[in-house]
Amino acid sequence: MNKIKIIFALIGSFIICILGIAIGSVIIPFNDIIMVIGNKIFGVAKNANIDTVTLSIIWDMRIPRVIIAFAVGAALSVSGAIMQSTLKNPLASSYTLGVSSGAAFGAGIVIMTGITLPVLGFLTLPLAGFISGMLTVLGAVAFAASMDKNMDTNTIILSGMVFSLFVNAMLTLMSALKKEDAQRLIMWQMGSFSQKTWIHVMIFLPIAIILIFITLFYTSELDLLTFGEEHAKAAGVDANKVKWILLGLSSALTGCAVSFSGVIGFVDLVAPHVVRKLFGSNHRIVIPISALFGGSFMVIADLIARTILSPSELPVGAVTALVGAPFFGYVYFSGRKRR
Repeated sequence: MNKIKIIFALIGSFIICILGIAIGSVIIPFNDIIMVIGNKIFGVAKNANIDTVTLSIIWDMRIPRVIIAFAVGAALSVSGAIMQSTLKNPLASSYTLGVSSGAAFGAGIVIMTGITLPVLGFLTLPLAGFISGMLTVLGAVAFAASMDKNMDTNTIILSGMVFSLFVNAMLTLMSALKKEDAQRLIMWQMGSFSQKTWIHVMIFLPIAIILIFITLFYTSELDLLTFGEEHAKAAGVDANKVKWILLGLSSALTGCAVSFSGVIGFVDLVAPHVVRKLFGSNHRIVIPISALFGGSFMVIADLIARTILSPSELPVGAVTALVGAPFFGYVYFSGRKRR
């Protein structure tokens, strides 16, 4: 049964990506999309009816944007699946540990100081966001480990919240001191895939694929941790060590995604829950299907963001929040009702 569902998931993801490329201020026929992809990748002769403007829209604008949106959604969803199982909390995510706050702080420093590293250029901001986000998470987890050698789930979550609140306070102070740059920072925090090019794809996509691939080596440990640390230890798993690795992988996935797209919430909450409902809790299936579902969800959210008020564009984070916030409430209150 799951095999049929997986096939439908693959076909659905492909269709959604094609729609993401086809729909916009200019509607592009399916045949033109396939022709351009065939021409650019396989050297197939270009149709004479496809002018240079259409070619540029498809290859230089739409396809990179859809790939980045899909990769970001996949990374966030896998990150959420890891975090929920590791911390045994259906509402947990890397944002809980301060990745988004840390990344926003790093981005805020770059935006408000105007720093641009000579070699990196426009990649200075994503790099600063990633490093700052990872340092925040590592600080939170290290603090939790120093307070509780067993690294209890509640200790980790509370430490993450403390660090996140502190970094948010620093960010608010920065915005108050440099009000002229506050608007740009706010827009970055709300998330967007506009102006994404093949350079962004070539940098982010391999990183996301490698991190998700590494996660697949820990599916058995994730299954065991879902049932509790005692169960995992009884099976011979070094729970603390595995926790460090999995929290690091989850934070790296979120940190990379946030640094390239801005803060986009709730995808990492929604996707893993839906996947577990449809496919069960085996992480050999949950991880890759979460990537597919999260990527597709993000492409749809981006499509809505850039078309619903065309030619204006909504922040993607606002679209995902419209779906995610009610879902968050549903998960929380249904969990309380069951207890």
